[in-house]
Amino acid sequence: MPPFLFVLLLLLSVIQVTDSETVTSEDVQKTCPAIACCPGLNGFPGKDGRDGAKGEKGEPGEGLRGSQGPPGKMGPPGAPGAPGAPGAKGPKGDPGKTIECAPSSTDSEIASLRSELERIKNWLYFSLVKKVGKKLFLSSGEKMSFDKVKALCARVQASVATPRNAEENQAIRSTTTEAAFLGITDEVNEGQFVDMKGASLSYTNWNEYEPNNANPGEDCVVILSDGKWNDIPCSRSFMAVCEFTV
Repeated sequence: MPPFLFVLLLLLSVIQVTDSETVTSEDVQKTCPAIACCPGLNGFPGKDGRDGAKGEKGEPGEGLRGSQGPPGKMGPPGAPGAPGAPGAKGPKGDPGKTIECAPSSTDSEIASLRSELERIKNWLYFSLVKKVGKKLFLSSGEKMSFDKVKALCARVQASVATPRNAEENQAIRSTTTEAAFLGITDEVNEGQFVDMKGASLSYTNWNEYEPNNANPGEDCVVILSDGKWNDIPCSRSFMAVCEFTV
């Protein structure tokens, strides 16, 4: 028998056997579960469910405790507290030692500036100032006796104005419009006029016929408005002119 005929006969016999053993669905359900007899394919996974409520805190574990972590950042400073009660007074200390220090250059400069300021204040007392070379001639604008003129000039660290040349003589005259005392007298030796230090005069500018000692006691000298000199009594009052060295 040819092979293909044998295969054909075998298929026909299988079909017949299958038909004869066909059962109903009810019989199948009675004899075996559907899942056991006919397993199905796995479906897609379902959606995640919602998280449940948080449970209570559990008891601490009994394992080894971990190492302590680093300290946190420093917090803001708190409000200052109330001041405490004063402490007990301590024992009296040892007496200090006095150390004498030599005056510094700064101290010397300050002293010099103060002295200069005092001189300026003295100059401001006067109303008119004229400068010739290193000399200042200042008039107070007041009339007084020769002794008071000397005292005034000495008080401001100056001397009664004494011209040494024509330029200084003109400067003294220009400080006032009236006659003023000069630092020249012949009180010691009549007729021998000297300056306030007793030195002989190197410059003079006497008026005509002067000095003449016309009245007793004409031992002082004044400079007139034209710059000429005249001898007069020291007790009379004339303008005061002082001389400063700068």
